[in-house]
Amino acid sequence: MKLIYTRKYDYLLTIKFKQITQHKYFLYRLVFFIYLCSEIKIMMSKAEKTRAFIIERTASIFNAKGYAGTSINDLMNVTGLTKGSIYGNFENKDEVALAAFDYNFALVIAYIKKEMSKQENTINRLLVYPKIYRNFFKLSFLSAGCPIANTSTEADDTHPLLKEKAASALDYWRLSLERQLKDGIKNGDIKANININEVVGVTTALIQGAILHAKVSGKINYLNASMNYLEAMIKQLER
Repeated sequence: MKLIYTRKYDYLLTIKFKQITQHKYFLYRLVFFIYLCSEIKIMMSKAEKTRAFIIERTASIFNAKGYAGTSINDLMNVTGLTKGSIYGNFENKDEVALAAFDYNFALVIAYIKKEMSKQENTINRLLVYPKIYRNFFKLSFLSAGCPIANTSTEADDTHPLLKEKAASALDYWRLSLERQLKDGIKNGDIKANININEVVGVTTALIQGAILHAKVSGKINYLNASMNYLEAMIKQLER
């Protein structure tokens, strides 16, 4: 009886030991997996931060000098990184330029939205456009010009991907304007019988043309005249 009990006890101990060992093994694997995930997360975080840093520092260079005028040395100088570090985060200069355009356009959109959020009605929100672009040269992210105009002028026949980016950005701007006008009509701020496509086209063309003229000539008289015309046109939309 004692022998049977001992053997049974040993057997139970053996099973229990195996269970404990398997449990520890599982815990070790779990801890290692969590550690591995944290290391990957840190690595991804560092890579994402480096990538964001490169985009932020090079965006103004691309907007000012254009794709063709921006060299790898320019990118290295403005970031303080080596060529290997830059191209370790981007496949080539094209990828940096495309990301830089998105960054530049996002800055413009964010600033316009912020200024518009301070206004109480549609007319005053639309008047933000001439107010901002009349003084575009005082804004760091616009001092070199509008990224849409700069990019589309250079990339028209030379860089299809950048041209596509600029076209998409212009479409976004037009649709945003169209939506603002429709909302203004709906809430009674704007006359119902206006030609929305005409207003959108004139607004975007006036702004782009005035900025380009100011940059080329170095004079702001035509810029001011264009923004005065745009202000008057917007005020005439009021119901």
